[in-house]
Amino acid sequence: MSQPSEHNTNLPVGKVPQMRVVAMPDDANMHGDVFGGWIMSQVDLAGSVCATRRANGRVVTVAVNSFLFKQPVFVGDLLSIYADIVRVGTTSVTVNVECYAERNRLDIDIVKVTEATLTYVATDDQRRPRPLPVID
Repeated sequence: MSQPSEHNTNLPVGKVPQMRVVAMPDDANMHGDVFGGWIMSQVDLAGSVCATRRANGRVVTVAVNSFLFKQPVFVGDLLSIYADIVRVGTTSVTVNVECYAERNRLDIDIVKVTEATLTYVATDDQRRPRPLPVID
């Protein structure tokens, strides 16, 4: 087995990804580099899963507080996307999201490709902000 790359890491221990998805040819340019917008979409979806659970219902994305592309994503990469709530307000939930790409599945190389922080707001049926449920 060859030596791991300098970027080789492990998936977070003891955590379950909110989402896992494989980057496909339609998600990339002609050189096989996945579009940043596609990655942002996946990160937003994973963050919203976490926020929706905490809000016990509908949420909308109101801010992308930070977004860092650390490494490229390539066609065929298996992305594991993790999300953790870092702040809860009256109507809002702020979530940190980390995305890892698993490459070279025969000689596994795992690379952290993206970090982001997003804020979601819970909304009612009229799409107006609503208070988050109280957790005892």
